[in-house]
Amino acid sequence: MSITLTGPILVTGATGKQGGSVVRALLQARYPVRAMTRDPHSAAAQALTAQGVEVVKGDFNDPASLDAALAGADGVFSMQMGSHPGDPDTEVVTGKALVEAAHRAGVRVVVHTSVARAGDQHNFVGWDEGRWEPLYWDNKAAVIDMVKDAGFPYRVILKPSMIMENLVPPMVENMWPSLREHGRFETAVEADAGIDWISAKDIGAFAAAAFADPERFHGHEIDLAADTFTLPEVAAKISEATGKPVSAITLSKEESLAKPYGELGHQHETWNNVEGYKVDLDAVRSWGIPLTTLDQFIERNREKFVIG
Repeated sequence: MSITLTGPILVTGATGKQGGSVVRALLQARYPVRAMTRDPHSAAAQALTAQGVEVVKGDFNDPASLDAALAGADGVFSMQMGSHPGDPDTEVVTGKALVEAAHRAGVRVVVHTSVARAGDQHNFVGWDEGRWEPLYWDNKAAVIDMVKDAGFPYRVILKPSMIMENLVPPMVENMWPSLREHGRFETAVEADAGIDWISAKDIGAFAAAAFADPERFHGHEIDLAADTFTLPEVAAKISEATGKPVSAITLSKEESLAKPYGELGHQHETWNNVEGYKVDLDAVRSWGIPLTTLDQFIERNREKFVIG
């Protein structure tokens, strides 16, 4: 017997690219949406209110505020920021707080978003030798385990690959500032290393589908990608759409380490050469949810690209 959610769905990270896409998909499906924010009076929160979202004040470090935000909620979209040596604890602390509060509230459906390959890190080449930063992967896996072990009636883990929205502002400034400065990708990623890509819009579509049919999605960990392309291929697509020259170069190790993110950035980029997301595209398509191709994304957003 299928279930129907009647209470609101609480979306965390509702002002971000993933949470925002989930909000839009849920509103389109006519679900009551509730967004938790530290400042309900912020411009971003007010924009959500204008869309018909119930905005509530909440803080992951304040259990009482979490309980209030979750009161009567039937579903939760869970997401946390990734960990790094400068912030080793927040992801696990906030994930634990949200999972425990959702369990106290009797939430029936939890959709948690993580990243492709989280939980598989011990199979990475060189993992035992410390080749890759462990905090990012171990903390992602830890929160996934919390969600799986909490005993929710229905839960699904979404595991996106590289998000297409990283190609345009504001995210591109962190990911590839050289695109604006020099009109090219300057990374340690090899020219022949394929990268799996997914649009945030499609993450929202999968989340909305999981809330609509919890029984079908329950217990699954779903890697998400629509296309696989190298950075030179992506550069060529952006160039064709915008009419501006865009290229991709592979930095030497010394050049890569000299970048602002240093060793962490170098590890992240070379991980694509050695491991990568390895998403099974046919498995993603088998869910029957329309996917945004990279060509479609670039065409729809061609006015947003800022190219030096």
